[in-house]
Amino acid sequence: MKQDASRNAAYTVDCEDYVHVVEFNPFENGDSGNLIAYGGNNYVVIGTCTFQEEEADVEGIQYKTLRTFHHGVRVDGIAWSPETRLDSLPPVIKFCTSAADMKIRLFTSDLQDKNEYKVLEGHTDFINGLVFDPKEGQEIASVSDDHTCRIWNLEGVQTAHFVLHSPGMSVCWHPEETFKLMVAEKNGTIRFYDLLAQQAILSLESEQVPLMSAHWCLKNTFKVGAVAGNDWLIWDITRSSYPQNKRPVHMDRACLFRWSTISENLFATTGYPGKMASQFQIHHLGHPQPILMGSVAVGSGLSWHRTLPLCVIGGDHKLLFWVTEV
Repeated sequence: MKQDASRNAAYTVDCEDYVHVVEFNPFENGDSGNLIAYGGNNYVVIGTCTFQEEEADVEGIQYKTLRTFHHGVRVDGIAWSPETRLDSLPPVIKFCTSAADMKIRLFTSDLQDKNEYKVLEGHTDFINGLVFDPKEGQEIASVSDDHTCRIWNLEGVQTAHFVLHSPGMSVCWHPEETFKLMVAEKNGTIRFYDLLAQQAILSLESEQVPLMSAHWCLKNTFKVGAVAGNDWLIWDITRSSYPQNKRPVHMDRACLFRWSTISENLFATTGYPGKMASQFQIHHLGHPQPILMGSVAVGSGLSWHRTLPLCVIGGDHKLLFWVTEV
């Protein structure tokens, strides 16, 4: 748990395997620790981490594994349920994964005897994004290379199904108006769907391809960000269906885009994980250049802490944490 200056990461945590995906729990979980989940080639680890930025008596990072779930197949995506609570008796851990076998698994655990999972089947190609409805946690949305966005209930029944024009890359749920869903496609189109009417209500165009990742800004839901080609792009949906801002950032094609959870001007992007070290950048809309640049050995996954200007990325047998100033 040391400062790792050679990689620019503020903190690192060693893992048993290559980390394909990592997600901080974005919801209040009733405990001072921050829940984090990461996935490897055949397992998911749930842990808590506390940082010196939030607790005076912690030096650096304090990390503890709560449970390891056998997964049996490579983990491609993880989404937390808002029903997860550490302060209930017994505690509730609820999350879902997407996997290389094109299935979604919904895990429920009390961190003791109850450890169950349900398989949701229907996609016919790789799943690129999945998310719980943020209010009740009773539905899951997923997008796939099979040109569909699907909504599932917790029994695994599909309650809605949208046909896309190209592979679905990202899906986000509006934090307040839970009938609104954002779906980003590889062909550069981002559509907003009304789940009550089950139809598209608005679309944005990147004019660049391939669009690899898009994210709805939870601090200001008029803002949408994405990476396409080598660039990051940002829209103000009240002003235009074309990007307000864009900038080339990654020579090796951009891969992921994530808004900070605490500022509408702060976001992070990653380059494509490859044989070489992958680039990681934190950007602020008030600054022409990235405010932080890091290099990660074949890094993948990207997630922001719920209350701190702190990012995590998965690496080779490591979690890497970067801290920035807001």
